[in-house]
Amino acid sequence: MAKTLPFSIDFSGCLADTGAECGALLDQTRSALARLRGCQADGTLPLLRLPAARDDLAALEPLVLRWRDEASDVLVLGIGGSSLGAQALLELRDPEDRGPRIHTPDNVDPVSFRRLVDGLDWAGTRVLAVSKSGGTVETVAQLLLVLDRMEASLGRDATAARLVVVAEPGNSPLRRIANDYGVETFDHDPNVGGRFSVLSLVGLLPAMLGGVDAVAIREGAAAVLDQAFAGSDPAEIPAAMGAAATAALMQHKGVSQAVQFGYVDRLARFGEWWRQLVGESLGKQGIGLAPVFARGATDQHSQLQLYLDGPRDKLVTVIEPPAEQQPAWRITPEAATRYGVPYLAGRSLGDLIAAEARATAESLIAEGRPTIRMKLDAVDGRTIGALMMTAMIETILLADLLAVDPFDQPAVEKGKILTREYLAAAG
Repeated sequence: MAKTLPFSIDFSGCLADTGAECGALLDQTRSALARLRGCQADGTLPLLRLPAARDDLAALEPLVLRWRDEASDVLVLGIGGSSLGAQALLELRDPEDRGPRIHTPDNVDPVSFRRLVDGLDWAGTRVLAVSKSGGTVETVAQLLLVLDRMEASLGRDATAARLVVVAEPGNSPLRRIANDYGVETFDHDPNVGGRFSVLSLVGLLPAMLGGVDAVAIREGAAAVLDQAFAGSDPAEIPAAMGAAATAALMQHKGVSQAVQFGYVDRLARFGEWWRQLVGESLGKQGIGLAPVFARGATDQHSQLQLYLDGPRDKLVTVIEPPAEQQPAWRITPEAATRYGVPYLAGRSLGDLIAAEARATAESLIAEGRPTIRMKLDAVDGRTIGALMMTAMIETILLADLLAVDPFDQPAVEKGKILTREYLAAAG
């Protein structure tokens, strides 16, 4: 596979029993890739035009500069696709960054939310409320509580000066709040679904507030599209290979779970973002793939036994860490010898986790468990942009192979309706 992306990927460990079936499915991705290329050209799938865009980032700069200069804390209110992508990108934040603390309370547990807001200095706090529909009940509820607390502390005008709303155009609760307070509002593109919105301002505005390089993220995503739409053999396109290999295992080997086993802590939130992408996009009509995130090396001590010796219903992707980018903190030979662990002499934690990732992948393959190996060049904006776009294109292609719509979530809507009914009845 040509090396044009900031990672390398090896599918050989998942093709032993389904090579022919995968090949046939891989050929089917050609037409889907051609359709996606057409959608990029005519703009019918705006997601595919985001990587090349820069004007929208420039429009965010005044707000970013102002808040980074004057705020001590930024409260990002959102849930699901309006929060998970931002959380993943914020993991790239430089620990020495002097910008505001970014809080992403993506749940409505009353205890944890109160603990967070009770610790905020409202004068130094800025609030970013994000919801594609503008009516997400969790986000609206959080915002109403925050506004009540802020107004009691600062007054209405000062509260309004500290609030920004992101929602699609329309007469939604968030838009009504924004209009009532007269606050700055940014449009969420109605044609970019929440779980596909990480490369829009939904993910990039919080990242920029944290000092993360949004251009690098989009450059990584653009590299994926450039390769995928260049007319290459689908076997050279990681997203196409991943979709075909997964579909073959689902259809011919009973695989029903996809495990992302990541050996980089800074990609843990990426794993949570990926779970939503796969779960909501593919879980329809009795079809689907249960996404599982495992954290290496931690989950070697809780999950690996199951993956090695349990049901043969899993496809595991092992994400192996890059070489250490800072001077390694090494164990002295004297200490290693003295305490009976000579294999640790001169070794660092980076050496240890890399060896464990390699051992996990090779053990799974030796047991005949379908395994994909991914090796990262670095953990930076370009890499995570490429990983995210690869995951999104792979999911869209896999949905095409499985004949499901990756862009809706009809079953979830039923639960939202019931939630509103229960709240109304309780009142």
